[in-house]
Amino acid sequence: MKRFAIAAAIVVLMFAVSAWRMQTPATTLKVVERATTDAVTDTGEKGDTVGDILTFANKVYDEKNEKEVGSDQGYCFRVAVGEAWECNWTIVLADGQIVVEGPFYDTKSSVLAITGGTGSYADARGQMTLEARDDKGSEYNFTYEISK
Repeated sequence: MKRFAIAAAIVVLMFAVSAWRMQTPATTLKVVERATTDAVTDTGEKGDTVGDILTFANKVYDEKNEKEVGSDQGYCFRVAVGEAWECNWTIVLADGQIVVEGPFYDTKSSVLAITGGTGSYADARGQMTLEARDDKGSEYNFTYEISK
């Protein structure tokens, strides 16, 4: 009977911790990327083709697009010509890094998964929404909704 009581207490504690983690409010971080280094490498036929590689290492700024707050770096593979890339990148900030993975769409907003982080963002999960600020694709709003 004593073993059953201990096991039951452990199960209750696990559920309580799980419920507490689910109730932790998300932190929102908004930055602006200035896409100044984006480069596409043709890997097959000339022009936009599946398998092309997009690389970048850009500066990021506060939500008002005034003060530099960090940088990002990453790569994407073209998966649908004229439509979408599949990407992996890291934003580097003073208090840590956040890693995202997912689709980057040519003509609409994108939502990527936050897959981890370092420093203040260790164990980060959630999503990042990416929206173009102009038709040229020279600046993007990144909104990170971070939970731990």
